[in-house]
Amino acid sequence: MLAIAVTAITATYLFASLLALAPRKAGYSHVKHSISELGEVGAPDQRFVAFGLFLPIGLALLLVAYLARPASPAAAALALCIAIGYLGAAAFPCDPGSPLSGTTRQFLHNLAGAVEYAGGGFALIALAEHFGQPFKIAGFVVLGSTIALSVISSNSVRGIVQRIAEICLFGGLALAVWQVGAAV
Repeated sequence: MLAIAVTAITATYLFASLLALAPRKAGYSHVKHSISELGEVGAPDQRFVAFGLFLPIGLALLLVAYLARPASPAAAALALCIAIGYLGAAAFPCDPGSPLSGTTRQFLHNLAGAVEYAGGGFALIALAEHFGQPFKIAGFVVLGSTIALSVISSNSVRGIVQRIAEICLFGGLALAVWQVGAAV
């Protein structure tokens, strides 16, 4: 039950933080811009996003991975992949605009994101073996989003593509830990 609560609280905290922080960054659009751009180098809330948003989410999801492991290694893998993405974003804030290439810090930021999205997509597909077709669909949506995010260099629809992937990841994790229930 603890894993369910931590997952729900974490997802709610992320959602509420995105709504609160977006207006604080001039010109920010949830459709056009990535979540990481709220904490990019030089952003008004860079430190809060790194240490007050991304770090706690990453640590909370490490706890979920630990709690879920005995009941569902695939759910634990999903939580771990998402945690790596958020911990990487905390440790390596993106360059302005979160480009596909840039500084070494941007490379490490992108690498953590690749673990989150590619690893998370495959973890969702693995969860489909026990929990059904919706997990497979969500996994393919996340993998498709991973490909799209790795080729979309402009800020046209990158934000909405990322939000769809995040909904699949967090929704899949919440559903998986709920389905394994009292065991976690």
